Amino acid sequence: MTEFLVRLSGFDFAAVALFVSVMALTLCAACFAAFFFGVRRGKKMNYADIAGERRDAVKKSRAIIGGQVAEQVAAFLPGFPCNPGDVRFVGKPVDFVGFPGASDGKPIEEVLIIEVKTGKSQLTQREKEIRAAVESGRVRYVVYRP
Repeated sequence: MTEFLVRLSGFDFAAVALFVSVMALTLCAACFAAFFFGVRRGKKMNYADIAGERRDAVKKSRAIIGGQVAEQVAAFLPGFPCNPGDVRFVGKPVDFVGFPGASDGKPIEEVLIIEVKTGKSQLTQREKEIRAAVESGRVRYVVYRP
């Protein structure tokens, strides 16, 4: 124990304490500066732009939700190309497959692939590919027996 105290007697505790204090103050000053300049930078942001972006995001979200609701109820709206009892909702990549006359017990003379679009929405690339395949007659009826 005395040997340990002899080694410590030559150790400058005041210098170590000063070094630790200076490092702690430097760290605190750096944190304060980062916070201060970060807050100032945040205040320079144009809040009107942020509000505009929020309004645009809400507008797009409402349009998407409105389109999804329209897809679900489209078969019951006027002008739908087939009886609601003759269609099956698929959702993706097309909205409905229709079998005109099926609910009335009539022979099925055609099969309809129905895509519902609202507002200014356009066909996606995949929907265009499906339309092209149907229009060119590249449609098959497959029976699968596992």
